[in-house]
Amino acid sequence: MAFLHTMDRGKVADGAQSEAEKAARIDLAAAYQLAARQGWDDIIYTHMSVRVPDQPRHFLINPFGLTFEEITASNLVKVDEDGRVVGDSPHPVNAAGFVIHSAVHQARPDMHCVIHLHTEAGMALSMLEEGLLPLSQHALMFYGRIAYHDYEGIALDMDERQRLIRDLGEHRVMVLRNHGLLTAGGTVAEAWLRMYYLEKAARTQLMAMAASQRLCVPSPDVCDLTARQHNGFEDALGVNEWPALLRRLDRQGSNYRE
Repeated sequence: MAFLHTMDRGKVADGAQSEAEKAARIDLAAAYQLAARQGWDDIIYTHMSVRVPDQPRHFLINPFGLTFEEITASNLVKVDEDGRVVGDSPHPVNAAGFVIHSAVHQARPDMHCVIHLHTEAGMALSMLEEGLLPLSQHALMFYGRIAYHDYEGIALDMDERQRLIRDLGEHRVMVLRNHGLLTAGGTVAEAWLRMYYLEKAARTQLMAMAASQRLCVPSPDVCDLTARQHNGFEDALGVNEWPALLRRLDRQGSNYRE
């Protein structure tokens, strides 16, 4: 099982960590531990990654075999675009994680962080032919701004990267049908907050659909207006929320910075 689902492509040497890399490691480790507190983890599966700021052909991702709550800044694994571990990490990397994340990192230089999860609400939403409906204020953030990718089996085929990127297009959010959710952002904070609001939109849609088939859907004009409002704030998504989330982790005694 471990052999089938981890990368084994050798290692390359690495120099000392820059301050930019250290900051990226702290943010990504925080994202994992925050996700664990949201109940978003899937034991040791699913993944989040961030491009190393001063090494654009390298990105950080979770060590395969560790739960989200175990991930810290120091045990994140650095890999290159060929899937080789950079440095002396003892941990392997999930192969499907590399396929999905490397696809976005290579094709979208504007997207520095990628998050892919298997939450129950996200998986259930991915099974609905209609996908995310414009029902809630949270859902309207993604109105006309969400992509869909058809299921092809466990993402171990490197050729699937081409189709993932084709389907993502210029969007920052994608439903992987029969699989889960994916978000991307220019920062860890942005990608994490997009996932937070997308997952919440999925959960509330499923609750409404379970309660009634007579759903109240805003007009297209209102949907479009709300989407533009969501995406037109002066402060980028995550700028205000992320420091508050980090303070929460610090109050709880999290070791994400280690």
